[in-house]
Amino acid sequence: MSGALTVREAAREDIPAILDMLVDDDLGKTREDASEAGRGIYDAAFDRIAASDNVSLKIAELGGEPVGTFLLIVIPGLALKGMLRVEIEQVRIASTHRGKGLGRKMIGWAVGEARRLGAGMVQLTMNKSRTQSHRFYESLGFTASHEGFKLYL
Repeated sequence: MSGALTVREAAREDIPAILDMLVDDDLGKTREDASEAGRGIYDAAFDRIAASDNVSLKIAELGGEPVGTFLLIVIPGLALKGMLRVEIEQVRIASTHRGKGLGRKMIGWAVGEARRLGAGMVQLTMNKSRTQSHRFYESLGFTASHEGFKLYL
């Protein structure tokens, strides 16, 4: 691994690299559409993210090469004395760069950003089948404190 990991706001030109990371795992390849025909879906999603004040799509780079991505969602609330939360979602590391400590650095950056924003909690969700990811986040101090539910519409 050469150079320092940098994190920046994703640009529209980053969509192909992000999509490559999304489809480059067992779950992603079954639920994403990396074809040219599917590109419009991701362009529209990028526009919704870019228009939101509380959602930020990030790219992690090593020597100018995109090697990771994640979504930061800032969640204001009344509970827990009005605690601001930051949710980290859609975390991916390019398969050619996994196992090199980049995920640890990337999540460290995200937690630091949450602190800078004044958040009192960082939360994330992941598929139950991602047992290796569960161990990774536990090694970073995250605890599996809640059970989540989804309803696809």
